[in-house]
Amino acid sequence: MERNRTMMQFFEWHVAPDGSHWSRLKEMVQVLSKVWINTIWIPPVTKGQSSQDTGYGVYDLYDLGEFDQKGTVRTKYGTKDEIIDAINECHKYDIQVYVDLVLNHKAAADETEVFKVVEVNPQNRKEVISEPFDIEGWTKFTFPGRGSQYSSFKWSFEHFNGTDYDNKTGKMGIYRILGDNKNWNENVSGEFGNYDYLMFANIDYNHLSVIEEVIKAGKWIIDTLQCDGFRLDAIKHIKNDFLRDFVTEMLRHRGKEFYFVGEFWNSDVRESQEFLDSTDYRIELFDVALHYKLHSASKAGRHFNLATIFDKTLVQSHPHDAVTFVDNHDSQPNEALESWIEDWFKQIAYALILLRRDGYPVVFYGDYFGIAGDNPIPGKKVAIDPLLNARYHYAYGDQDDYFDHPNMIGWVRLGTTAIERSGCAVIICNSDGGYKEMCVGTERAGEVWVDITRNRNDQISIDDKGFAMFPVNGGSVSVWALPEE
Repeated sequence: MERNRTMMQFFEWHVAPDGSHWSRLKEMVQVLSKVWINTIWIPPVTKGQSSQDTGYGVYDLYDLGEFDQKGTVRTKYGTKDEIIDAINECHKYDIQVYVDLVLNHKAAADETEVFKVVEVNPQNRKEVISEPFDIEGWTKFTFPGRGSQYSSFKWSFEHFNGTDYDNKTGKMGIYRILGDNKNWNENVSGEFGNYDYLMFANIDYNHLSVIEEVIKAGKWIIDTLQCDGFRLDAIKHIKNDFLRDFVTEMLRHRGKEFYFVGEFWNSDVRESQEFLDSTDYRIELFDVALHYKLHSASKAGRHFNLATIFDKTLVQSHPHDAVTFVDNHDSQPNEALESWIEDWFKQIAYALILLRRDGYPVVFYGDYFGIAGDNPIPGKKVAIDPLLNARYHYAYGDQDDYFDHPNMIGWVRLGTTAIERSGCAVIICNSDGGYKEMCVGTERAGEVWVDITRNRNDQISIDDKGFAMFPVNGGSVSVWALPEE
């Protein structure tokens, strides 16, 4: 039987921009394998605006830290050779690697061009608020450091449909580029009327040569890095039809096991469901709705009804398409989508994603190792490691829920004969501590279980009918199972 898989997001915003991150990953692979991390999501590998750029201000899809461009050879995280070495090291330990890929926009053009635009209302991008006029925009990408190596394609304004800065006047705005068959892409999020435009020079996926070039770049990245999947950034801003075609081409090129997860940041689970339908369920999605439920629960304390924690979440409606997470780089403090989960609830939140039957859980680097920067936050490795242990060794088999109280919920995993000693009982409380009676199966009669988290020191005996009263401390979680041999 295949063991449970667990992903780690191996970065946070404040990772030092000293080019050491790929080397750090290579050095830590063996450590990560020992805590049963078997997939790694790494930040964007492509050259950004500078050596400080996190990778989301993408400049050149064919520069992985190889060419002297934008004042640097390396990226924030290191060089091309270093990332290849790190991925090879991961593969030695059977750890798969998913590369963060930014396909929505391009930044830090090499030259300006003059072209016609109209300005649109930022709150409704379908509403034009100016007559057509000429703009001097940063839209010409010639890649002087790379030249035509790997690709001779040069980008100009015709390959984009929007930009945000007029170099002639110094004015910021949202400018829609005019031309034949030029408009915002359809089949994107309907927020702000049409949410095709997000930032920088917005790629036009109605342009056939653009589609061909980006698909070519995707295949080149796969072949160069031998990665195992892509995390697709900002997909609610990208034409669904293109995404479906892109995924189809990557699968055809690399094989059906190549993995895709998309960032579709919308707390309304119905929007995520519609996206899954439109892309034929080829891209799994982060469960943003669950993240916000966890955030609300951490803020509300005993006033949050834990029995509703999974209501209206993607993992509830589409359990095989949901990638569950607690926090990430965007939700961490002082970032664009700040919704940081309170410290007291972190271990509870990780139990809710790591020990359930459904969802593909992600452990955030910032939660595990800590967050750097001006306001550092310590890591919670000590709290998360027991849950990773429980996920790998115990959290298997059928699942019975005891979501019968607003302040105390639990579930049991009944285990499987294929994984010796598997099976566990999880109990969570957001108020005063207490007990919950749960059944783990008559075949467990007489067994003595302990709390894997060590939040409780009790030893619990399973009665002859398979029941036990499982205790939990207030504002805490306990994971009961056979003690390790």
